[in-house]
Amino acid sequence: MQARMSNPALILPDAMQAIQALNASVEKGGVPQQTLGLVHLRASQINGCAVCLDGGARGAKQAGETDERLFSVAGWRDAPYFTDAERAALALAEAVTRLSDQADPVPDTIWDEATRHYDEQALASLIFCIAMTNLFNRLNVTTRQVAGCWIPS
Repeated sequence: MQARMSNPALILPDAMQAIQALNASVEKGGVPQQTLGLVHLRASQINGCAVCLDGGARGAKQAGETDERLFSVAGWRDAPYFTDAERAALALAEAVTRLSDQADPVPDTIWDEATRHYDEQALASLIFCIAMTNLFNRLNVTTRQVAGCWIPS
């Protein structure tokens, strides 16, 4: 497999720097890093982004995430490994990633559950994490970036 082109975020001057600055802000939003990693993986599964799944799983594993949780992110509703707060974040990630699938893309039930576990700053962090994951998924899938070529530090 060969990429169609280099990742667009690396081609446009200052694009990656801006994304990294936004990511640094997200990481200061009060959401546990493990939760952000799970959200990243779930959105990437939905979008079929092999690069983000590969890099995200490697990064999560390196940060101490367990195999059981990594293997069951797609089935988080039925797996016993996730907290209620993580479930709320994963439900929000699915809704925000699948905006066109429903007339009410982020229903009050999902939003209200997220607000039970996260304050406004943490919600902003989650929303930006989901949006950035979707951005990278779209860049990678469109340009057919190859999994395994980018390894998180």
